[in-house]
Amino acid sequence: MIKVGVIGIGHLGSIHLRLLLESDSYTVMGCFDKNTSLKSKISSDVSFYDNVTELIIKCDALFVCSNTPSHFEMVKLCLLNNKHVFVEKPITTTLEEAVELVKLTEKNNLIGQVGHVERFNPAITSVLNIIDNPKFIECHRLAEFNPRGNDVSVVLDLMIHDIDIVLKLVNSNIKNISANGVAVISDSPDITNARVEFENGAVANFTASRISLKNMRKTRLFQNNAYVSVDFLEKKSEVVKITDFQDKKDNYAMVIENLKGEKKQIYYSNPESKPVNSIVEEHNNFAKSILNKSSPLVSFRDGLNALELAIKIINKANGNS
Repeated sequence: MIKVGVIGIGHLGSIHLRLLLESDSYTVMGCFDKNTSLKSKISSDVSFYDNVTELIIKCDALFVCSNTPSHFEMVKLCLLNNKHVFVEKPITTTLEEAVELVKLTEKNNLIGQVGHVERFNPAITSVLNIIDNPKFIECHRLAEFNPRGNDVSVVLDLMIHDIDIVLKLVNSNIKNISANGVAVISDSPDITNARVEFENGAVANFTASRISLKNMRKTRLFQNNAYVSVDFLEKKSEVVKITDFQDKKDNYAMVIENLKGEKKQIYYSNPESKPVNSIVEEHNNFAKSILNKSSPLVSFRDGLNALELAIKIINKANGNS
């Protein structure tokens, strides 16, 4: 059993704490939050520490779920005490901080994982074997207004999930970025749109909003002879494949014909997605990485890469180069 502690027991931290208590891979040593009034909201059998260092010393690994501006301070303290760290996204607020944390994990052979939970969503994991060199990607991540999370730009709050996934799927250097954003309610943009062009020819359009009338988390991918739609909210996906026309009758295919008389067959499918808890899946991946001394699915370096593009988008949206 891996001895763990939770730093920050707000909305996400309390979810992590509850699931860690139910896990067969972890033993929860306690939790810490600068807001000591939250102590009354946790189970009486969970130790609440007033001193974060005392908690860190007792653990093999820490889950850092405090607010984003405190990530660097808390994660660095854990790493300097030679502890593995899971930190909620985004990894930090600045690139310099993220680079320092990556160097610390690599220097001390520690496991660092970032909570880009959508990587574990069954809607995307069920189609990873189908996605192949996508050329156009469209991402919409819209949320109803919620005061929680407004301490950072909507790009770092919401869009960064899609940024992380697209960077993994495209795997190419970035050629050009254009973006714009509008601050409607908050001091930072509440809605942002970005277009990212990659050197391999792929293009990704991102839209993120936290002032929408309904929630939406959809990504559409277009590649040679295929279209893939991923609904992260409903945890389901749809695949449309186009093949050359076959003379033999196929009851499962729809036949289309263009103006040149060329025929194609279209197949629709809904890949089966297992009903899993994505947070539990990332907990399991973190535990496996610690025990096997292997890289987690979403490493600190992945978190750094996502943050780097997010900051470039924010700068473009703000009119900076």
